[in-house]
Amino acid sequence: MTAVSLHDVAFSYGDLSVVDGVSFDVRDGEFLGLVGPNGSGKSTLLKLMLGLLRPDSGTVRLFGEPANEFSAGERVAYVAQDATKTVREMPITVREVVRMGRYPRNLFGRFSAADHAAVDDALESVDIADIADRRIGSLSGGQRQRVFVARALAAEVELLALDEPTVSLDSESRESFYTLLSDLNEAGMSIVLVEHDIGVVTAHASRIACLNKRLYFHGPPESFVESDALAAAYGANQHVLDHTHDSHARESSERDADGVDAADDPADSEAP
Repeated sequence: MTAVSLHDVAFSYGDLSVVDGVSFDVRDGEFLGLVGPNGSGKSTLLKLMLGLLRPDSGTVRLFGEPANEFSAGERVAYVAQDATKTVREMPITVREVVRMGRYPRNLFGRFSAADHAAVDDALESVDIADIADRRIGSLSGGQRQRVFVARALAAEVELLALDEPTVSLDSESRESFYTLLSDLNEAGMSIVLVEHDIGVVTAHASRIACLNKRLYFHGPPESFVESDALAAAYGANQHVLDHTHDSHARESSERDADGVDAADDPADSEAP
């Protein structure tokens, strides 16, 4: 089974071509890491995959349906780059945010015992049950990201899509968060992750897609590390460092002085 299928997809913002002729599949149960330099089209491609943008040409299918016509929204969860900023000032608790995950499955507006159990299980699964009654604005960035993952778990989604979810977190919080994602993937959840930290992606993802407007690589992490796709896509001499899983791991990939591996270009994260 295929969660997402792209065939010869192209997209432009006006005269600016952002995605050009991209084709690959995301299979059910896969953990895909989407990497590339600034302004490479990663965030745009993720939105195309989810049907949030319509391609100029080519096709995108989400669980077999045209992505922009996909109607079973309860099967998919999307955590955007600025998700935690959006809710930071909202006067709601962690539990209330996680409860939102049940809304698409709750057609009659009344929570059943099964709904409450799903929320409780989600809170426990990501280790935030002890802060369920705290206002979400009082949490750290890492805790807020866990809240959004818990909301996805409560919704019982099949595909979790994340756009640089740990950009503001310290190295220890990042590692803890990605270990959580790996655990969810091992339990059967499909994951698509846009990430600038190449070492983290190669350590946790089951497949890599390397993008710079066009697709430079799609395959297993081991083959990506051994290929010349990284240098070709970034236009610089780069190599992936071993990613250790302890508190001393500060960086997972070497970056040139021009900062090509910094946060994604604004053109990549804004839809017109």
